[in-house]
Amino acid sequence: MMNFLGFSFGKKGNKTSKHKSAGSSSSSLNTTHSHHGSSMSSKPLYLSNPHVNNMLVRGNFKTIVELPKYVDLNEWLAFNTFEFFNHINLFYGSMTNFCTSQTCPTMSAGPGVEYTWSDSLSKKVKLPAPQYIDYMTTSIQNILNDETIFPTKAGPDFPRELPSVVKKMFSQLFRLFAHIYHDHYDKVLALNEEPHFNSLFAHFISFAREFDLLEKKEVQPLAELIDSMLKNGVIS
Repeated sequence: MMNFLGFSFGKKGNKTSKHKSAGSSSSSLNTTHSHHGSSMSSKPLYLSNPHVNNMLVRGNFKTIVELPKYVDLNEWLAFNTFEFFNHINLFYGSMTNFCTSQTCPTMSAGPGVEYTWSDSLSKKVKLPAPQYIDYMTTSIQNILNDETIFPTKAGPDFPRELPSVVKKMFSQLFRLFAHIYHDHYDKVLALNEEPHFNSLFAHFISFAREFDLLEKKEVQPLAELIDSMLKNGVIS
């Protein structure tokens, strides 16, 4: 389970923005790549020693993410999606003073990677990172609160499209990981959060790999970190 991270789980809705916005009606997201000169000559902070190997948990996450016996797959997907969402929100909550429209005018994830939001008319819009994350978390929260998709009471079944809904959520949550790793990892270090954050990311990626929830092209901004975790046997 996820309580190895040492956080108390929040109730639905208590860690996300309460602002509803026109842009939050759509959860489809798009990426634009701009090609600058090579600014990757020096290794990013999150790939540097000893940070890259600083984990709260030793060993492989495989046994944690596997579907337990006698547990319904949809139940397992729903439970873990809810928990990952709450935990990444806790981390981002500690970053909000540093992630502003001035410091993060776009939702970036390293050189050449900027994410755009699709508004209700499917128009791609560049947003400052805090606004983008606000739209994204509000959109995910609304879906998690929808009893027709994530039923919390006994009786209703999960909808057939649940795996594809979860896949879209994982794509969005990955973008938040990527933004924090590329733009705010110095703050993660300053707050002594890196063992927790690295472990959460390893758990998230292990779960995504186990249930095929992320495409290879989507994880490109953190491909080196994932490769490092694969080589170290943290994920498989």
